[in-house]
Amino acid sequence: MKDIGEKLKSTREKTGISIEEAAEDLNYKASLLEEIENGNYKSFKDKFVLKTIVSDYSKYLGLDVEEIIDEFNDFVFESTSKIPLEDIEKASKLKEKHQDVKIASPYTATEEKDKVPKYMYAILILFILIIVSVVLYFAFKPKTNESFNISYNVGEVYEERI
Repeated sequence: MKDIGEKLKSTREKTGISIEEAAEDLNYKASLLEEIENGNYKSFKDKFVLKTIVSDYSKYLGLDVEEIIDEFNDFVFESTSKIPLEDIEKASKLKEKHQDVKIASPYTATEEKDKVPKYMYAILILFILIIVSVVLYFAFKPKTNESFNISYNVGEVYEERI
C-alpha cells in the first residue's frame, strides 16, 4: 500500500495539485487522501471504501486505474487472505473423519440466512392460536336445550314451549 500511496503522491505533486484541491475536486476529506498517500490503510475499516477512493484518486490524477487496482488487490490479498497452516491441517484432519468443516477468510465468509423470514413465524403462530381458539370455543360452547317455537294463528300470536 505504501508503493501505491507514494505513486499517487508523486503524481499529484508533479502535476502541481495540492492535497486540499484534490480532496475538494473528489469530494473527499483531505485527511483520507493523506492517509492513502502515506500508505496507512489501517485507518480504513472497510477495504472496499479504500479501494473506491484509491480508484477515484488514481483516475483523477490520470494514472492507469486498472494497474493501480491490480496492485491494490495484490496488497489486500497479501495482507488479509492468508489462512494459517494450522487451520488448514486441522480442517483436513476433520474432513478425513467425514466432518464437514469450512475454512473461510473473515472477508469472504457468508452467513447462512434463514430461508423463512422471522415475521412469518409470528404470523404462523398467530394463525395456529386463532384456529385453536375457534375449535375450543365450539367444543366447549354451552348447549341450550330450550328452543322457542312461535306459531301464528289467524288473529292470535302465542308462544309454545317445547
